[in-house]
Amino acid sequence: MNWLLLALLSAVLLGFYDAFKKKALSGNAVVPVLFLNTLFSSLIFLPLIVLSTTGHMLDGTILHVASGGWAQHKYIVLKSILVLSSWLFGYFGMKYLPLTIVGPINAMRPVMVLVGALLVFGERLNVYQWIGVLLAVVSFFLLSRSGKKEGIDFKHNRWIFFVVLSALLGAVSALYDKYLMAPVGQGGVGLDLMMVQSWYTIYQCAMMGLMVLLLWWPRGRKSNPFHWHWTIVFISLFLSAADFVYFYSLTVPGAMVSIVSMVRRSSVVVSFLFGAAVFHEKNLKNKMVDLALVLIGLVFLYIGSHD
Repeated sequence: MNWLLLALLSAVLLGFYDAFKKKALSGNAVVPVLFLNTLFSSLIFLPLIVLSTTGHMLDGTILHVASGGWAQHKYIVLKSILVLSSWLFGYFGMKYLPLTIVGPINAMRPVMVLVGALLVFGERLNVYQWIGVLLAVVSFFLLSRSGKKEGIDFKHNRWIFFVVLSALLGAVSALYDKYLMAPVGQGGVGLDLMMVQSWYTIYQCAMMGLMVLLLWWPRGRKSNPFHWHWTIVFISLFLSAADFVYFYSLTVPGAMVSIVSMVRRSSVVVSFLFGAAVFHEKNLKNKMVDLALVLIGLVFLYIGSHD
């Protein structure tokens, strides 16, 4: 399957993930919600790890989880730390900011990935792809300007800073993914995609479990209580699916991490629709024009990938 179509599918799934996340975090404690997210995701992948280790049922399928020792797992632990740090900052920002503001800020991530891909992997974009990237950059700044009309001061709002930091860490994680998946002969680690996705989820769950026990439970459960909501389950389901498709797209020959990450950020379109229809957020007319630039940019990216 074309790696760009896989990236688009990941974007749609990621948009639903953002919407469920916003709903689950509304008036809720961030740390236990994130812990449950990692727990449910672990429960999805744990059976695959067990089946791959104890039998041959999954041999030769895309669900098979390769085995490995500390030489491989040390890279996955670092991946877990990067992603979990990004999520923590992103979850707090999502709780306190409109969904139609968080999405555009996350649109910075592909630009960061692009710079990193150019510097680290030597990737080069053609004219159509550059046009798509530039349109995405312009759309981000226009959407950010729309946020000012809602009384959100980007320079002095700590939640804006949290989301920006989350995007930066996410960009570093995306570049690290390419390094993890690239064959050893091409300077990468050559890890199996299911091994990375399965085990980094398990490691994250362990880290968040410690955070709940050591930080939230003794100090925050009374001042910042947790309330169960069914959308927490869907956070895990849609994120796991989005990540699986994303990782798989990076293994397709010719896949460019800068473009995959850019297309993945088009999830802002899906989250925008949820922000308008479900959360009734403001200043939608201006944001619709800005989002149109994102869609046009995707068209150029698609043309560029077939040029």
